[in-house]
Order: sequence, then C-alpha cells, then structure tokens
Amino acid sequence: MAHNPETNPGNPFTGMLAAEQAGMEQQLTQMQLKLAAMPEDAPLLERAHLLLDMAEARLGLERYGEVWETVRPLLDELIQAEAWQEAVEACELLYQAEDEASIVALGHGVWLSVTYPVKAHTTVTMLSHVVDETPENADGAAVAAMVAHYIAGLRAEGKERDNLTFLTNQIIARVARRHRGIEDQETLETWLEMYELNNIERLFPRLGMIVDAIVDGKWWFDRDALRARLPEG
Repeated sequence: MAHNPETNPGNPFTGMLAAEQAGMEQQLTQMQLKLAAMPEDAPLLERAHLLLDMAEARLGLERYGEVWETVRPLLDELIQAEAWQEAVEACELLYQAEDEASIVALGHGVWLSVTYPVKAHTTVTMLSHVVDETPENADGAAVAAMVAHYIAGLRAEGKERDNLTFLTNQIIARVARRHRGIEDQETLETWLEMYELNNIERLFPRLGMIVDAIVDGKWWFDRDALRARLPEG
C-alpha cells in the first residue's frame, strides 16, 4: 500500500514539513506579540507591514480564513491612506488565500497595480496570475502578458529591468505557444501584429475589460473616486 509522503511519519519529508510549519508558527507567535505591544497610535504602514507578514505566515500554514479576516479590512485602510504598494500586496495575499472571492481580489490587485506606480515586479506578478487564470484559447492571457512587458520596461531600471523584461518575454512566448502553437520569433511578431498586442492605446482598455470580467461587478471601492484623486499629467 502506497503512503502519502506528507503523512508517512517515516519519510524525511514529513519531518522537514513539520519543522517548517513549527518555524512558521513560532514566527507568527512572535509577530502577534509584537503587534500586541504596538501602541494604538502606531503609524498605519508599520502596523500594515506586520499584519501582511503575519498573513503570509498564515498562508503558509493554510489558515486561509484568518488571512481574509485580517487582510480584507486592512485593504480598505491602505486604499484610504493611498498606500498602493501595500494594497496590492494585500490583494495578492487574498488571491492566494483560497476563497470564493479570491479571483475578485486578483482583479482588484491588477487594477491597483496598473493604475498606480507600484513596484514593477509586483505588477508583473499580478498580471502573471491573470495569465495563469485565463483559458488557453482566450486572448486575455496575451493582453495581460503584453501589459506586464510594457510596465516592466517602463517602471524598472538597470538589472531589474533586464531581469523583468526577460521574464515577461518568456511569459509572452509561453502564451503564444499555448494560444496558437507559435514557436519562432517571426511568427510571434506576426501574432503580436495580428492581435494588435503591441498597440499600447488599445492594450490598456482591453485589460480594463478583462479586469471587469474578473471582478464581475463586485468592486470593493469606487474606481471613479480613486481616479479623481490621481495627479494630473
């Protein structure tokens, strides 16, 4: 009879897994004590960084309900404070914390990460999740991959830019392969032209339609109000 390596006590992997979980539990306890000792008037971002770290530990322990209980109300505070980087990180945690609303969290994270100048690698990560969630024969993955490539080139610099654009080029190639079986550069460029994927003016409105479909009307904030707060120019 075969044994599951994760449940077989004689398997070294089981011990490694148990030790890792115990370590995460210990880290979580330490962070809880730190949070309890934090003064009531502590800066939002100081508290938020700790809560996000705690949520990541809970995610590793598969305590998904606790992630939602902590991070979902925190997201509202972060948006109100215009802490966009942390807000997107919160959305990604909610996306990974398996819940029926996780896909909605992804849509929110994509909208925020594209709308505001958060870190390039964070935006690329959110858009790569869209690629993973999109059916192979749908155009949405190609749109998300191209936006990720554009933002990597726009927001990153130096070595980070090289690394990110290399990654996004690979994502584009993977999408082209699964979408149309494309294997060579010349056909890839033809595919990009055919689907107007290199037309930036059309690309972002198309991504907007994809995000709308993901969220399906379940918006947690007023996008028009947030747009009105954007700096001009």
